[in-house]
Amino acid sequence: MPLEIVCVPAFSDNYLWLVHDADSGETAVVDPGDAAPVLAVAEARGWKISQVWNTHWHPDHTGGNLAVKEATGATISGPRRESAKIQGLDIELAEGDEVRLGAHKGDVCEVPGHTLGHIALVFGEDKVAFVGDTLFAMGCGRLFEGTPEQMFNSLNRLATLPPQTAVYCAHEYTLANARFAAHAEPGNAAIAARLAEVERARAEGRATVPTTIAAELATNPFLLARDVAEFAERRAAKDSFR
Repeated sequence: MPLEIVCVPAFSDNYLWLVHDADSGETAVVDPGDAAPVLAVAEARGWKISQVWNTHWHPDHTGGNLAVKEATGATISGPRRESAKIQGLDIELAEGDEVRLGAHKGDVCEVPGHTLGHIALVFGEDKVAFVGDTLFAMGCGRLFEGTPEQMFNSLNRLATLPPQTAVYCAHEYTLANARFAAHAEPGNAAIAARLAEVERARAEGRATVPTTIAAELATNPFLLARDVAEFAERRAAKDSFR
């Protein structure tokens, strides 16, 4: 059976992801900044959370760790390089490690830039990637700790995944990202069309993620940057874009 992935909104714009394997009955939650909504949705579905997967240490991704663990006994996994900052961490993950949910295997990929220890979890056979705050729909994370070169390399690493890979990021930032993309790439017809689509979706209250690698290759101005210098220029411009 394929993974069943459920979006759980939290705070003003976070997306927490419940990941369920029907064959084994196992459920994981990705980046539970708030425990209450994921516990409620899991209970409503008759799922028990057995694992927590953190992509990076920021509190809006880890703040619910201990409450989920207390309620369910879940095992918490997260990036080794940020282990001192993640409450309740049981398993430290680094490049080359893996997580498992039933028979489904996710490879750990280090993608620094937003934070220095940020990881992504790539389920190759399922064509699914949980990327935290590294790659967004039509955007990328701010450089809070890393360098432009690190983020440029991390994004381009994710860009090599199969085009049909579903990309699960952690925030609903797409409308603001799309407006900046249209500014950065004014002649890009694909970006203009996607901006209109995103405006309709948000006006109707619909989520704009997951996205796909194919969609990002066509419309993400940071993946369209030709080199580190252009990426850095665009990232700096986005930081002040209104």
